[in-house]
Amino acid sequence: MGFFEKLKQGLKKTRDSFAGAISGIAASFTKIDEELFEEIEETLIMADVGVDTALKVVENLRAAIKRDRVTDPAQVKSYLKDALYEILAGDTALQLPTKPTILLVIGVNGVGKTTTIGKIAADLRGKGNKVLLAAADTFRAAAIDQLQVWGQRAGCDVIAHQEGSDPAAVVFDAVQAAKARGADVLICDTAGRLHNKKNLMAELEKIGRVIDREAAGCKKETFLVLDATTGQNGVNQAKQFMEVTDLTGIVLTKLDGTAKGGVVVAIKDQLGLPVRYIGVGEQVDDLQPFDAREFIEALFSEEQ
Repeated sequence: MGFFEKLKQGLKKTRDSFAGAISGIAASFTKIDEELFEEIEETLIMADVGVDTALKVVENLRAAIKRDRVTDPAQVKSYLKDALYEILAGDTALQLPTKPTILLVIGVNGVGKTTTIGKIAADLRGKGNKVLLAAADTFRAAAIDQLQVWGQRAGCDVIAHQEGSDPAAVVFDAVQAAKARGADVLICDTAGRLHNKKNLMAELEKIGRVIDREAAGCKKETFLVLDATTGQNGVNQAKQFMEVTDLTGIVLTKLDGTAKGGVVVAIKDQLGLPVRYIGVGEQVDDLQPFDAREFIEALFSEEQ
């Protein structure tokens, strides 16, 4: 099964509640009026697009319909697709301009961070890249063990120290190994504790200094893993992480488990951050690079 089919299946809960409601609205109105726009706005908010973003989408929708003098409610859906795509559009692909390119992955415990790293590693390996993993979440022994399991699955070496080690020391060793072994990508797992932002900030700053010093000139990305089932709470979580580090992208997991898939739009609009990968299942290839057009088409697909 191709990823588009998986995406359609994974977005089923969101599609049933959101796209289904939009189709219902279009079918129940005989003319395009303010009430129709209000219903669309409400549906967007229910899908966790967020109030501000929903207002913006409807404003753009209203303007486009007025510009083209559309009078048939049946045409509203295709205009809504365009309005959503407008927000999501842009290049979100992970670029690997330097050897190594370094990817820091952060996120609170329970969002599937370590699993996500394994799946990204498998995706990059499948595209012919040499990938090295760093177990810099030394706070939990389970995180180190789990990353080593994923490393074996994806065919990637893992640089690890003992539980409780200095995460920056792990990253130091990993950078040296990545350079020595000619790795294309170094992916670093990091601790995801947000309850003590000061500690987390100090830890990430120290890791950042090690990378800047030992891998001068190398491209560095920082991805935050969010659980899609938390909806708008995920957006708030991202805002907290943005206070402690410079994020360059979001990985959204568990989209198949929620009707709140609209949070993808909220993230891009409210945070100005691209969604880089989305996960729609448990399998290793159920996490794939995000494609805005595919996402919109899958969301509005009529087929089940």
